[in-house]
Amino acid sequence: MPPPRRPLTLRDVSEASGVSEMTVSRVLRGMGDVSPATREKVQEAAKRLGYVPNRIAGSLASSRVNLVGVIVPSLRNMVFPEVLAGVSEVLAGTELQPVVGVTDYLPEKEEKVVYELLSWRPSGVIIAGIEHSDAVRAMLRSAGCPVVEIMDTDGEPVDACVGISHRRAGRFMAEAIIAEGYRRIGFLGTKMPLDHRARKRFEGFTRTLGKAGIEIADQEFYSGGSALAKGRELTRAMLQRTPDLDFLYYSNDMIGAGGLLELQAQGIEVPARMGLAGFNGVELLDGLPMRLATMDACRREIGAKAAEIVAGRHADPDAPHERMVELTPKLDEGETLRRR
Repeated sequence: MPPPRRPLTLRDVSEASGVSEMTVSRVLRGMGDVSPATREKVQEAAKRLGYVPNRIAGSLASSRVNLVGVIVPSLRNMVFPEVLAGVSEVLAGTELQPVVGVTDYLPEKEEKVVYELLSWRPSGVIIAGIEHSDAVRAMLRSAGCPVVEIMDTDGEPVDACVGISHRRAGRFMAEAIIAEGYRRIGFLGTKMPLDHRARKRFEGFTRTLGKAGIEIADQEFYSGGSALAKGRELTRAMLQRTPDLDFLYYSNDMIGAGGLLELQAQGIEVPARMGLAGFNGVELLDGLPMRLATMDACRREIGAKAAEIVAGRHADPDAPHERMVELTPKLDEGETLRRR
């Protein structure tokens, strides 16, 4: 894989839009004395090309700062802080420093965060996910520095990616549930469809169930944060709707922990009467009354490997590197999956 091509310049936007570099500069700096038609033409060309202005002034304009942009959707639970820990551990031994941007799973906010970070000409970008808008993909392709997409390998990376196959993770969990004899299965998910990784796990999960002749008996999706209270609320509502369920699969451990607390409050025996599983392997939940079945998403390892790729290519831009690094998630059966 060749290194990313050179960063785009005002001249590139000028040639693509058919107006002078001076006019392009005035448009992109937000100056008002440009006609609406010309402004629209320049903005469209810049967005299509993935052009991002260089905020490093004067004599530094051709250089890069020793920053690595790390763009994640959330810091509200332990998932992405552990990724950042892996990044920080590796970069601590280099001249590079991570700087974090948060997108809240919103494509329009991701576009803004990417634009702002790239305008400072970082030495690398580590960004969660492999699905992005056309504008974000254009900016990443034209970044002129190493770009590593993380957490997911089910797709085509812009440059390099490090993660797990979430479809495979969903398949592994379905196979384990089927092997224990559960048949009336409910699914509770968060941030879907904006959380593409949760969506892919659901796809792998339901496809595997379908091959065994099992359909999801009930399902619930919500857009709120991953919280114990929400897990309890959703679990209570689902059991009222479909009381004969014998297994609940949650898109993450936090709502799964809330589900476990709700079942215990109702006196429902776990796992003999009702099995449970989550996803992420969050150590914060080790103090639960029962150890929740889950799957380790290799978060710290993903962050560390992504940082190694960026640091290695920063030190030697011509060094060969892996385009796709796929790690294998590990199933932890805990105490809520096995019936015997």
